Amino acid sequence: MAGLLVGCSDGERGAVPALPKRICWNAFAGSDVLPILPAGDEAAVHHGPFVLADDLDSVTCTLEIDGAPSFLAIATLQGFEGRIDWTSMDKANPQPINVGKKGILWDIGAAAYFICEPSKGPNSPGKYIDLFIDAGGAPDKAKLPSVLPALMKQFVAFAQRKLKCGASSGN
Repeated sequence: MAGLLVGCSDGERGAVPALPKRICWNAFAGSDVLPILPAGDEAAVHHGPFVLADDLDSVTCTLEIDGAPSFLAIATLQGFEGRIDWTSMDKANPQPINVGKKGILWDIGAAAYFICEPSKGPNSPGKYIDLFIDAGGAPDKAKLPSVLPALMKQFVAFAQRKLKCGASSGN
């Protein structure tokens, strides 16, 4: 599913394009994402269905401003908790956030995961949902620490509802 959103702001140039009330599978409030988006003329949201059925299935939502990726949300189904690996963010000095079973925040993004169905043994896969937000297109990176944790909470709550995982499942 792809949607084109054209925004105008009373003729002002340099404003952030208007967004619909909900974006990215209806996971996020558009108004909550607006403060971290760059100015531009057109916003476009691209994503397929939010379906995570098999190990390593992944879905992505990209919000572009004037053709440049400005906000990215990714969900991946992992069969084993040990596969969730955020070491690539270590150089960015991530800070813990109280989201999901474990959450982290760094200069341009956030990640969290929750347990949908725990493994029943070392060779028995479960369902661990790994969520990632990249807001590298934000013009004011100083806003990200106050905005991203709330967006990640919305993402976790949405994924739990959509995948029918109880909030008690590792949250």
